[in-house]
Amino acid sequence: MSITDTVTTAARNAWALSFGAGIEPVDPAPSTVLWDEPHRLLRRYDTEFQSAASDSAVLLVPPLAAPATCFDLRRDQSLARFLVETGRAPYLVDYGDITFADRKMGFEDWICDILPEAILRVSADRGGAPVDLVGWSVGGMFSLLTAAANPELPIRSVTGVGPPLDYDKMLGIPQLRAVAKFTGGWGSTAIVRAAGGIPAPLTKLGYRLAAFDRELARPGFIARNITDKQTLAKMESIDRFQAAMPGYPGRFYNQLWGRMMLANDIGNGKLELGDRTVELANVRVPVLLIGGTTDVITPKAAVEAGLRTLSGSPSVTYEVVPGSHLGILTGPDARETTWAHLDKFLAERD
Repeated sequence: MSITDTVTTAARNAWALSFGAGIEPVDPAPSTVLWDEPHRLLRRYDTEFQSAASDSAVLLVPPLAAPATCFDLRRDQSLARFLVETGRAPYLVDYGDITFADRKMGFEDWICDILPEAILRVSADRGGAPVDLVGWSVGGMFSLLTAAANPELPIRSVTGVGPPLDYDKMLGIPQLRAVAKFTGGWGSTAIVRAAGGIPAPLTKLGYRLAAFDRELARPGFIARNITDKQTLAKMESIDRFQAAMPGYPGRFYNQLWGRMMLANDIGNGKLELGDRTVELANVRVPVLLIGGTTDVITPKAAVEAGLRTLSGSPSVTYEVVPGSHLGILTGPDARETTWAHLDKFLAERD
């Protein structure tokens, strides 16, 4: 490339990032909306219905405080497209935006209502076929708790990519517990209750702080790659993902604070929900767990805890792959690592 071409490309990319529509247009995987109600939009990724390699379906389960686009960031960062390419029938449940009106929603809404309904609708759309759940982050926790709480559901397997399964292993939790012990936990819960939850701007800030090294390196990264459209497009996809983060409902966050962060219910293999206890030992289907070597949001030790707590599963497979929390799901190595492990795991179920 000549100096003139280099300067022209750099200027075009700088304009696109700063003032234009972006390096590349958003190009979501083709899909069809099957059901659209608040916090439970159900989407089927387009494929030849009868040509899937397996009769089963795959339901992608996002976490809260992260957009459902985590499974389809861009064309070569899309687990949804990969599943279609490998002959699967992928579906997605999308919770949409979380507002003050949703402040009373808690764990029960997801594991006893939203996800069971999505699983039944997906199974019905596939003629009664069983469903493989694939959840990222808290979505993986949701999937396991749903399987444990609803053994009658047509679930064939559960895959958790970076699910937090032991808060004793999570970064900063001992310090938070020390503060809570000093204040009686009042400050956090009272503020969250008054606000109706954790608003979207705070979840975005929290994610950026967790990837603070990336934020510091961003200007230099852009300067070094200003003529590399593909590299800038990948960076842009993560920026869009962060910009679309929703918030947490108040009740859910207070449960997360009290039952998970302080009491570490999940690390003890359960979740206390009023007069009901959901036991991870009641998961009776095969489980695949994926931990990341550089995941600071859910360290791999917090994922590995599932080997201990999922004692009722016929098999629990634990794999460690390179990458950060989002990177293990959709980073540059995901196709050869996480996605390959998932493909092998699902093929064994076939």
